[in-house]
Amino acid sequence: MPIKVIECVQSKVISGIAHTPINLTGRKIIAVHRKGKLLYFELDKNEFLLSHLGMTGGWRIGKEKPSDPNGIKHNHLCLKHQGGYLSYVDPRRFGHMYQLNQEDTQSKLDELGIDLKDPAYTCDYLTETIKKYPNRQIKVHLLDQKLYAGTGNYIVNEICARAGVRPTRRNKSLSSSEIKRMHHATAVVIDGATQTGGTTFQGGYADTTGSKGNGVGHLVVFYQKICQLCHETPVKKLYLAQRGTYYCPKCQK
Repeated sequence: MPIKVIECVQSKVISGIAHTPINLTGRKIIAVHRKGKLLYFELDKNEFLLSHLGMTGGWRIGKEKPSDPNGIKHNHLCLKHQGGYLSYVDPRRFGHMYQLNQEDTQSKLDELGIDLKDPAYTCDYLTETIKKYPNRQIKVHLLDQKLYAGTGNYIVNEICARAGVRPTRRNKSLSSSEIKRMHHATAVVIDGATQTGGTTFQGGYADTTGSKGNGVGHLVVFYQKICQLCHETPVKKLYLAQRGTYYCPKCQK
């Protein structure tokens, strides 16, 4: 059921809004969609509100006005509607937001690869894209949003761990069976994060009620001292493309 925006209050510190203010007063939100890390709100008049959450961004739903004493901190966009308030919260302000027409929205979506939950993310697709870049290190490769929409640093660390593949390996060194394991591991990691309500690190993810996820307790190498697969080997840490990279020297070859 569409909701009608009665009032739109925004700050000027979020990229996109800072240059072109969002104008949603009197508009209807028809549906909400997602591709990778991008949320896009379908509006009336063939327009969309695109919201990239960055590292700490998120949307909150509530009946209380966020400016009240018990309201939401770090609120940068507040939409009042007939049922309450929809607010964008971003402590570190790395997110960005744009109000675009249908054509420009599609152009933004086309810049992203296949979503990890999309049925089109098949083992054949993963194999094809890995072989296309033979000299890339697999962990760096999997972070490419133009190929795989929705991957993040902790997700890729966990995929490599569960597939038994060391993150420093070159794509050309991976066997067909290893790629199959990586494809299977993707589903395990993504579905696991969903079932546990998301993965919350310090100051990070929260759902629309502000509740933190429980996924941290299911990580096997990321931020771990001991590998949670073999339960005996100290986890090693290094940096690839300036991102913290964790692996088990016993379980990952």
